[in-house]
Amino acid sequence: MKKTAFNNIHRSLKAKLVDFAGYEMPVQYEGIIAEHKAVRESVGVFDVSHMGEVEVRGKDAFAFVQKITTNDVSKLETGDVQYSAMCLNDGGIVDDLLVYNCGDYYMLVINASNIEKDFRWMQENVSGDVQLKNISDDISLLAVQGKYSLATLQKLTDIDLSSIEYYKFRTGNIAGQPAIISHTGYTGEKVCFEIYSSSDIKKSEELWNAIFKAGEEFGIKPAGLGARDTLRLEYAFRLYGNDMDETNNTIEAGLGWITKTDKGEFNGRDAILKAKENQSKKLVGFTIDERMVARHGQKVYSGDREIGIVTSGSLSPMLNKNIGLAYIEKGFNKTGTSVEIGVRDKKIKATIVKTPFL
Repeated sequence: MKKTAFNNIHRSLKAKLVDFAGYEMPVQYEGIIAEHKAVRESVGVFDVSHMGEVEVRGKDAFAFVQKITTNDVSKLETGDVQYSAMCLNDGGIVDDLLVYNCGDYYMLVINASNIEKDFRWMQENVSGDVQLKNISDDISLLAVQGKYSLATLQKLTDIDLSSIEYYKFRTGNIAGQPAIISHTGYTGEKVCFEIYSSSDIKKSEELWNAIFKAGEEFGIKPAGLGARDTLRLEYAFRLYGNDMDETNNTIEAGLGWITKTDKGEFNGRDAILKAKENQSKKLVGFTIDERMVARHGQKVYSGDREIGIVTSGSLSPMLNKNIGLAYIEKGFNKTGTSVEIGVRDKKIKATIVKTPFL
């Protein structure tokens, strides 16, 4: 397994390490619920260095990114970040991603499990003056999330972090190191930052230690992939491979808001337009009143009729209720509809609800 630059720190903290997308990653330290609540109530830090980063350069870089992504890149000014997706020509989702406008180039941030596939797809779609560079191994990435994340990080930089609007970024120094500081996150917290810096082990460990010293007064905690998953689910953020993949389009996945079919041609546009006209299923949220948790792959029923499939499910630590996402057939996916989910050898009652859950 590959290791991030923070691996020695994870081991010193006795994190439970697992294989995730070929990386040895911490799934938890103290415990998922404690780490989840630290982010919601104070500040938590995630090592997400397993994520992929690709630089797109050349005079045709804009046209290339506009073609391979669903959102409208023309809306991005230097310093802006955009949530988007890449689709196959049949509308299937290759990946969801972030697009950074870095002025003279773009940086695409992609999912760890898809790095090789995504980069190959990008290469297949290159035309004109476009240079692609996979810089994933050169980047350490920390997500510092929660209401005290700004107060923690402000101690370490001269950049006025409060001036960085949501989904924007600045470049500068933090704890004496050059970095991209982005006001983004995957937890639903509005006060949230992600720091892209060197993957040098010594420098990465120095940055981690500086952040934890700065956040000590706020009860800062390290958080693992387990809490990252429960946090994102409370806000109904999609997880690639669970809630969407190449068999789903963005309309079905509830990502029509990042799909700008009026921007001109892009991969999958025609198929997505057809999907808009004939939508047979939709990803929706549900809650369960019982203590049992629904899991990925379990079937959803209306009486004896199978009407859908669960994509994600977990206990919400903040609501103390079991929540989840599922693809449900048209006609059965309206808010307030009662359904049943096959869990083990029984069917448990669930209700379709609006998302986000919090």
